[in-house]
Amino acid sequence: MAVIVKYVVERNGVEKMTSTSKKEADAYDKMLDVAEGLTDFISTSSLEIDDRLTEELALYLAQNSTSLQHILKGGKLKAPEEKEQKAPKAKKAAKNTSEKEAA
Repeated sequence: MAVIVKYVVERNGVEKMTSTSKKEADAYDKMLDVAEGLTDFISTSSLEIDDRLTEELALYLAQNSTSLQHILKGGKLKAPEEKEQKAPKAKKAAKNTSEKEAA
């Protein structure tokens, strides 16, 4: 018989996520904490947004906190096309390097 450890992230009596990784569960719990803080922050603004949309927006911002932090520091997001174009170049460079090493 196997013993499986599961970590459950629960908010207000509702199970939000189950994981076998403590690190993953902690990260998700932290993201939910950030979303809750953002919900409170957005709610105090003069924006006329209903509660459901406020929660969705806060969750989206929390899930994308790395990009949001980059933008808040004055950076710009790269367009999706730029990301896609860089990936093939990186693969091509790696391939060329491998071919040179083989020769």
